[in-house]
Amino acid sequence: MVIGVLALQGAFIEHQKSLAACGVDSIQVRKPHQLEDIQGLIIPGGESTTMGKLMNQFELFEPIVEKAHNGLPLFGTCAGMIMLAKDIAGSTQPRLGLMDIEVERNAFGRQVESFETELTISELGEAPVRAVFIRAPYIKSVAANVKVLAKYNEKIVLAQQDHYLVAAFHPELTNDVRLHQHFLKMIK
Repeated sequence: MVIGVLALQGAFIEHQKSLAACGVDSIQVRKPHQLEDIQGLIIPGGESTTMGKLMNQFELFEPIVEKAHNGLPLFGTCAGMIMLAKDIAGSTQPRLGLMDIEVERNAFGRQVESFETELTISELGEAPVRAVFIRAPYIKSVAANVKVLAKYNEKIVLAQQDHYLVAAFHPELTNDVRLHQHFLKMIK
């Protein structure tokens, strides 16, 4: 199994380290042809408007959407979650628009208001998950076909819809690989 990690900006190397800790190979994806031989794609954090511009520049939108519609599992963290959302509150920025969620950008405040906390995610076991929130979004609303996996202060921060998984936080910035393992289990 080989997982692609969109490597335009953000913590893509940290995602690769998490995947390696799970015993899985990964490649950095910057060009459409690199999507051909992967079994899943992680879209990391970063700045979502910049990411959208870079995805346009590298002509990645259409190939990613096509692969996703054909069943490629996607895992978006922070800005990656924004990119997967169908709706972004108050924004018309480019996005993949694959997941039936509406997100609020920078919902927990500015960079200096970033924080870490523990979340209970029953799908990952009893032990809490350390979650790193950096200028994080949250999910304002979900369609009926979206499963909410975790909330923080009543705000949705982790959700899954079919073969799409999104997190408002950065699991790759901790040593806990359970969320990456959950994503890998989604790959058939």
